[in-house]
Amino acid sequence: MELNGKLAIVTGVSKGIGLETVKVLLDAGMVVAGWGRTDNSIDHENYHFFKTDVADWDNVQASFKATKDKLGKASVLINNAGFGVQGLIHEMDVEDWKSMFDVNVHGLFYCIKVAAPDMIDMEEGHIVNISSIAGTNGVKTMSGYVGTKHAVTGIGHSIFLELRDHGIKVTTIYPGSTNTNFFDDMEFATANPNMMRPQDIAQTILGSLQTHPNYHVVDVEVRPLKPKG
Repeated sequence: MELNGKLAIVTGVSKGIGLETVKVLLDAGMVVAGWGRTDNSIDHENYHFFKTDVADWDNVQASFKATKDKLGKASVLINNAGFGVQGLIHEMDVEDWKSMFDVNVHGLFYCIKVAAPDMIDMEEGHIVNISSIAGTNGVKTMSGYVGTKHAVTGIGHSIFLELRDHGIKVTTIYPGSTNTNFFDDMEFATANPNMMRPQDIAQTILGSLQTHPNYHVVDVEVRPLKPKG
């Protein structure tokens, strides 16, 4: 897709992969609508922040309307918002479990639901879902998060079959350990320089967007080369 001048919606833009993705899309000439509960420090004429809790269906609809009224139809949607809570299954707090599904799964659905009709109308679009290595295998003490990311995997694999005939691509990216704030509240792991850099994942997202119209990147698994240094 030719990205210059096109609109992208990116969720979870305050830090990490979302923040770096906004930067590379702006550098590529895109207009970016940043959706998140908190903004970042980006000051750019083509960056517009819309305070959004993706877990709230009414809020997503309102942000989508505000985005469309101000900026037009979005050609790209990057579903990056997500978080994980660690815990053994029998000790997991019920509200933490529900919150992960509300953001990581239901929020993803809400954003796709509002954005896809315009892409179908334009016969052009690209949806990028940020899953995780946890979307392909189990992780001890992370059953809730793993469950949400397996859901993201299944949703992505299903909707690309629904949307491909409309000229819409769906890409799911599975990062391994990435040096972001994700690990701030984790006991078993802390962010460290041996993890991948979020800006490299942002470049992978950009690369999938810049492909030939008939070239569809479906799944991308990325891992650090030397996770222990």
